[in-house]
Amino acid sequence: MQQYKLKRGFKPEPDRIYQVMQECFPVEISRNGDRFETSYGAMSKITVWVENKKLCVDTVSDVTVKDDETILQTNKAYRDFLLMATGYTAKERLKMAKKEVGEA
Repeated sequence: MQQYKLKRGFKPEPDRIYQVMQECFPVEISRNGDRFETSYGAMSKITVWVENKKLCVDTVSDVTVKDDETILQTNKAYRDFLLMATGYTAKERLKMAKKEVGEA
């Protein structure tokens, strides 16, 4: 499970996160309370929720998918989702993760 800080102005509201998920993963998304679940491309399960004003994401890879194009497309959709949901780019998220590890 990964936790991501939200940039100022990116509200930790479940409805907003759900809309971003719909935009990035154009498949059926089930809602279980404030948790959203779907499967997309090379990910057999994606669970997303907001906890303590942070975006929490739990993913399970589908190891049966061997098609490089599907894997790359899935990774792009996932990165786009994180960017739209948190407001931070992959580089910024990496920098923050390294900083948190250094503090621990």
